[in-house]
Amino acid sequence: MEDGMKRSNSDDPPVSVATEKVAVASKKQPPPESLESIRIRSLVVASFWVIVIFLGLPTWWWTTSIHRARLPLREMLEWADGKACKPAFPLQIVIDAPSLQELEAEHLVRITQHALDDLNEFSAHHLRLRLGKTSMPSNFTQNPTSLTSDVGLTSDYGDDMAILRKEVALTVRLLSHENTATLRAELQVHSTILDVFYGPGQVPSISSSSSALANFIAIKLQDLFAEEQATIAYILSSSNSPTGSHHSSTGLGQSTHTSQISSSSPREHRSGSSRAAATELAARLASRMTRSLKYAPTYHLTISLFTPTASPSDWDIDSALAETLAPLLDSLSGISNFTVDTQVQLYATFSPSVQRPEYDPDLEIWTLREEDLSGFINAAEWPLSPSIGAGPTLNFVIYVPDPGNVPLVVKGSRASSWLIPQWGGVFILNPPPGVFDQPTGLAGLSQAEIQPALLTFSHQLLSFLGAPQSPPSLPLQMQTLTRLRAASLLFSASSTMGSLARLTVALPSIAIPETVSTAVDITLAQLRHTCDALKAGRFHDALGHARVAEAEAENGFFEKSMVGQVYFPDEHKVAVYLPLLGPVGVPLVMSALKELNRLRTSFKTS
Repeated sequence: MEDGMKRSNSDDPPVSVATEKVAVASKKQPPPESLESIRIRSLVVASFWVIVIFLGLPTWWWTTSIHRARLPLREMLEWADGKACKPAFPLQIVIDAPSLQELEAEHLVRITQHALDDLNEFSAHHLRLRLGKTSMPSNFTQNPTSLTSDVGLTSDYGDDMAILRKEVALTVRLLSHENTATLRAELQVHSTILDVFYGPGQVPSISSSSSALANFIAIKLQDLFAEEQATIAYILSSSNSPTGSHHSSTGLGQSTHTSQISSSSPREHRSGSSRAAATELAARLASRMTRSLKYAPTYHLTISLFTPTASPSDWDIDSALAETLAPLLDSLSGISNFTVDTQVQLYATFSPSVQRPEYDPDLEIWTLREEDLSGFINAAEWPLSPSIGAGPTLNFVIYVPDPGNVPLVVKGSRASSWLIPQWGGVFILNPPPGVFDQPTGLAGLSQAEIQPALLTFSHQLLSFLGAPQSPPSLPLQMQTLTRLRAASLLFSASSTMGSLARLTVALPSIAIPETVSTAVDITLAQLRHTCDALKAGRFHDALGHARVAEAEAENGFFEKSMVGQVYFPDEHKVAVYLPLLGPVGVPLVMSALKELNRLRTSFKTS
């Protein structure tokens, strides 16, 4: 059977391999496509690409484009680098010489100005003497204190006379006294008046080029404003430091500001004990800068009464504040605003980390160790909020010790008050002896008992605000603080402008809304006004412009829409677009490539 099958197969006619391949190929070949279908397919692909190019891409570009308002980057960097403004602080000093002839007074002012210029080596801060005009009271020899302090300026100031009178830094009254053999000066504590007493024969002649009286006045003026001059030099050196950055504190190396202070001192202060005084001034200045707060438009003051017992539970704080602290806050209102809160906390115990007071039998007092002062505040149990509202909070604590620990002072210094940098101050109020022996005990604190604590808090508040310790005249300290705040705000706003410009260049994908551009324009305009006002000696106007510049600079730098996009990385964009564009883009690209290949093939065949 097998042989028959083989025989029958062998009888079939042979089929070639080529014939089989042609048959298979003819079966797989699709039917020819009509020209109409090819044209329709090409139009469909082209329509998709037209929609993508002329509708999709513009819509995507319009909806995802980042608006970047135009900023004057060059001008902003010039302000940050200190090239746009070289601030100057010309202080107007009025010389009142009622007992001198006009020519003698003018000559004395002239040679005193020359002596001042020789002493001063810090050109940004200079004193400018002007001759005032007053009348000599007829009873001066019998009553020298009756001399009026309403000093006028000579009439050559024109329309700026009222402004200059307001901006007079100091009035020097030259008072002739028959019994005065040596020159002496007295600064009035509650006014901006320096009385200089001179005797007969000490007035320089018109032909003289120098005099002891002129040199004495120049040295006194230079000493009065030495700390202010050193502070401004410190601020200038801090603003020009290459290591400074936005919102960095004015911490600078000791050598930097010491050299600035030394260079701004008189020539007589360069050797011997004067160099030691300059070094001491530098250390005091660095300490004051460390504990002073950063400027804020509003400060919140919290005055608290704490006691470990049930008494005193009442205090006459309202009248004490109106009598002691309110006048100071009114004088500071041109610099910052202040809010005051009060509270009483009974059974306020010491912090567990503080050692109990020790009794000194020799002095019969209770003492606290100095190393425990920093942990005296029991933050865990005492209701002291670190911040109230937008501005910083300063806490001032009056602590009435336990009757068994009276009097309580600091060991060694025997002080009853101390300052905590960047936080506030503490005052230990020790009641008079015998108060706790009374039947009522210490039920409340009167205004007279609270007043010493509030006076201490006033000095601590000035220290926190950066007010200088000299000269010992509160009006002069307020004027100095006005000039220092204007300078620091000028440099702070300028530094913020530089930081914003560098951020704009470093992050090209960040949005810059129009509000930022408006804030920058306002800031730069206010900075120009501040610089012009400083050079003209209008320091109150300069402070007002500087406050606006600082506020607008902060608003522009911390714009919410900008801050949000600083942390928007490019990887996030890829993660968003890739799942959307992949399924849509691949078919469009492949169909376009096929059409281009078909056109190329048809072009070759034709």
